[in-house]
Amino acid sequence: MFDGAWWPRTRDLESELPDLVTALEAHVGPIVRVGLDTSTWDLVPRSVQVGGLEVRIARFSASDNTMSLSRGMQDQFVLLVIPPNTPATLAATAMARAATSGNRGSAADLLTTPHAA
Repeated sequence: MFDGAWWPRTRDLESELPDLVTALEAHVGPIVRVGLDTSTWDLVPRSVQVGGLEVRIARFSASDNTMSLSRGMQDQFVLLVIPPNTPATLAATAMARAATSGNRGSAADLLTTPHAA
C-alpha cells in the first residue's frame, strides 16, 4: 500500500531528492533514511545533503518504482515513484490512485493501467 506518489523531472537522484525531502519534512518532520529502487536512477549515492543534514540512502533492487522514507526505525512512508518519461495522463492517474486511502495496486499495476481500478 502506498502513502502517495512522486514524479521526479529527471533520473538524477542527487538533484531531485533534496526537494522531495524538504517538502515532506515540512509536513512530517525530519527524514533520516530513504530506501529506493536502484533501476529508476542514473546514479545512487550513499547519501544526500538536505538542509545541511545527511539523509542516508539504502538500495533495493526488488522494489521497482518504490521509495520508502523513514523518520526512524519503525516510522516510514512508502511512495510510488513515477518514471520521468511517463505520459502526463498516466502519471496523474497513477499519482491519484497511489494517494487513495486503502489502495492495494502494485507499482506495476498503477503505472500500466490508465484508468481507475
